Amino acid sequence: MTDTATPALPGGVDVHVVGVVHLYAHEGSDIVALRGVDLDIAAGEMVALLGPSGMGKSTLLRLLAGLMRPSAGQVWVGDAELSRMNGKDLQELRATEVSYVLQETAHNLLPFATAAQNVWFAQQGGRRRRRRPTPDPVELLGMLGLADVAQRRVAELPRGEQQQVALAAGVGSSPRLLLADEPTSQLESAASAQVVSLLQSINHRLGTTVVLVTHDPLVAGAFPRSVIIRDGRVGAEGRQGEQFAVVDGSGSLQLPPDVLERFPPMTRLRVLRHADGIDLRPVDGPDQPVDGPDQ
Repeated sequence: MTDTATPALPGGVDVHVVGVVHLYAHEGSDIVALRGVDLDIAAGEMVALLGPSGMGKSTLLRLLAGLMRPSAGQVWVGDAELSRMNGKDLQELRATEVSYVLQETAHNLLPFATAAQNVWFAQQGGRRRRRRPTPDPVELLGMLGLADVAQRRVAELPRGEQQQVALAAGVGSSPRLLLADEPTSQLESAASAQVVSLLQSINHRLGTTVVLVTHDPLVAGAFPRSVIIRDGRVGAEGRQGEQFAVVDGSGSLQLPPDVLERFPPMTRLRVLRHADGIDLRPVDGPDQPVDGPDQ
């Protein structure tokens, strides 16, 4: 059932999204899901894609997994540009380098198998395609703090522990990129915190690059870096709890949400340049500065 060799930790992989546009056809017209997204993620980073439903977060995650091709632009995972890969190569990529964990645990797990058996089953595609041995399922679960559930059937576990097993199975084949779509959305706060802690452990112990989609600011705040997706664009970025404006590929300045509440779209702002950077001041209304990015 298991490989006895102890595998070397694969580490993470960098991700680059360049000018990505994605359209969905709907009732004879096109719906724009992503509008010129540029995003760089370093190998071994943990990044949360934050925003309400319908803003393009899950679309971006599926593009990173190679489950869809962008309408325009490029998606790079390491040295692989996904739109140039055929179906067979994309399947191999998902079996060896990229793992995609769905929101519903029922779609990720075999409910009447044990946690260890689920990890073993998830390893099979990668085991057939790679030279690097896969970790022993029980040892992996123990490494991630899940030793107590290794021999328990998934159907017997609470929903939060099921989600943790799904994530453990997701890294069973030692992928270098773990993609998780709303893994905490159906969990209470305590179980949600346990899932976030497991993702941090996966990142710390295995070096895996982790990208998570969430609509919960508390979950995103537990990640070192969060990227707000708003109306199909990168709207702002947070690091260690601090929010930053982002200049996108078109030269537009994407402001944090709290600033947008003060200055909604179409507000005219005067740009005041000085030695330390810039100030943005509304042309109409109270003349209060909004600090911009340093030059």
